[in-house]
Amino acid sequence: MPTHLALLRGINVSGHKMIKMETLRKSLEALGFTNVRTYINSGNVFVDSDEDSAKVGFLIRQEIFKEFGHDVPVFMVTEADLEFALEHNPFYKEGGDTKQLYVCFLTEKPTSGSVQELKDQKFGNDVFEVKENIVFLKYADSAANTRLDNKIIEKKLKASSTTRNWNTTNRLYQMFQEKQ
Repeated sequence: MPTHLALLRGINVSGHKMIKMETLRKSLEALGFTNVRTYINSGNVFVDSDEDSAKVGFLIRQEIFKEFGHDVPVFMVTEADLEFALEHNPFYKEGGDTKQLYVCFLTEKPTSGSVQELKDQKFGNDVFEVKENIVFLKYADSAANTRLDNKIIEKKLKASSTTRNWNTTNRLYQMFQEKQ
């Protein structure tokens, strides 16, 4: 049975849209998903299902709204998406500091014109590069102290997005590998 990864955007952040992972797991199991696993409290959910990825995301979003009352964007990310991110990050250096590296997953590949609009903005020493439907981010200070956030990325690239730090992205890929 195929494994699907759903990235939930904006839950359990600063006391907003609080969802306990154990309660979410039980709710998704009751919905019929099997091998439901979560990773950390920020909304990374693996489920096994014969449904296609879009349907899985739709069902998860519906269930979260029904059970928790939160309308939460759900991004379906494949093992291949994670592998691409890990192999193509221009800011990653083997053995280097990864603390300020982030991967932003977009719902679609942005146009070259919209990427240029984002490049025309000033973000201090924060840098980014867009490849396919992923924005690779390297913050000079921290994700908490940047203007280069999901809000500006979505506005300029005209696509919905969710972001994970480099270590989480690596761990999610490893979790796909462990399933096999």
